Amino acid sequence: MILQKGSMQSNLECFLDCITPVIPSQFLSKSEMRNLNRLWHPREREKVEYFTLSDLWNCFDEWSAYGAGVPISLDNGETLVQYYVPYLSAIQIFTSNSSPNCLREETDSVCETRDSFSDSFSDESESEKLSRWDGCSSEEGVFEQDSLWNINDRLGYLYMQHFERSTPYGRVPLMDKISGLAQKYPGLMSLRSVDLSPASWMSVAWYPIYHIPMGRTIKDLSTCFLTYHTLSSSFQDTDLEDDMVLRAVKKRKEGEGIPLPPFGLATYKMQGNVWISDRSGRDQERLVSLLSVADSWLKQLGVQHHDFNYFTGIRHG
Repeated sequence: MILQKGSMQSNLECFLDCITPVIPSQFLSKSEMRNLNRLWHPREREKVEYFTLSDLWNCFDEWSAYGAGVPISLDNGETLVQYYVPYLSAIQIFTSNSSPNCLREETDSVCETRDSFSDSFSDESESEKLSRWDGCSSEEGVFEQDSLWNINDRLGYLYMQHFERSTPYGRVPLMDKISGLAQKYPGLMSLRSVDLSPASWMSVAWYPIYHIPMGRTIKDLSTCFLTYHTLSSSFQDTDLEDDMVLRAVKKRKEGEGIPLPPFGLATYKMQGNVWISDRSGRDQERLVSLLSVADSWLKQLGVQHHDFNYFTGIRHG
C-alpha cells in the first residue's frame, strides 16, 4: 500500500499509515447476516462487510519479502525511505464453537499439559491458572472444553494462539510464520472477520532493515515497533475516537477495502526526535495513548505478551 505523505503528516503518522493493511472486502448474504452472533454484531445493518484472514495475510506478502517502505522527513529537509520487515509477534483467535471453518485437521481431542502454557501466566499461582482456564492448552493452544473464563458467549472459544519467543534473528517473516501455523490450524486461511469474536487480535513486530538513500547513520532509525490489530468485524460497528483510525476509515469508500490501523503500539530503541517530530506534542500523546491501550488490552485478556514485556522493559523471573 502506498500513501502520499502529506506536508502536515508527522513521521509517526506516516509510519502508522504505511504499515496499515487494507484488505479486500466482501459482503455477507442476507441469509448469512441472520446467523451473525448478536453479542458480537448488535447493530442491524443493511450490509455487512467482512474480510478473510487469507486476504489479510496477502497484504503482508510483499512486506515480508522486501519490507514496508516508510517515507521519513529529517530535520534538514531531506526525505528518506526506511524499510521495515513484519514478524508475527502474537495472535489469539476466538470463534463461535459452531463455526464450521474452525474445525482442525485432527479429529481427535488434543490436550497438552498446562506447563507448556505457563510462561504466558508466569506471575500467577497454579490455583489462579486453574481457575482462569477451564480447558487444556499449549503455547499454540486450542481449547477443546466447553467454557473459557465462563463467559465464552462473549469472548468465544479460543481456536488458536501463538506467542513468539524466539530472538529477532531467529524469526521468519510474517507470511512464512503464518504458512507454518496454518498447517496445524487451517482456519488461519479460511476464517472470516465475521466469524471472530471481538477478543481476536494479533501483534506485529516491525524491525528496520535498510533505508534509501543509504549512507546516513541516524540512531532513531534503529527503532523497532510493535503494533496491535483487531481481527474481528465487530469493531467496524464501534464508535471511533482516535483521529488516526478515523482518517483510515474515512479514506475508503464502501467496498474499497477494510483498513486495520493499529489500536495499540509499543516501541524499542526510540532515541532522538525523528518519531516525535511534530511541535504540537501530538506524537508524544499518541505514543503514550497507544502504549496504554496495548497494556490495557493485554491485561483484559490476562495474557503475558513476551515482546511487549521486552519492548517496555518488563522482566519476569
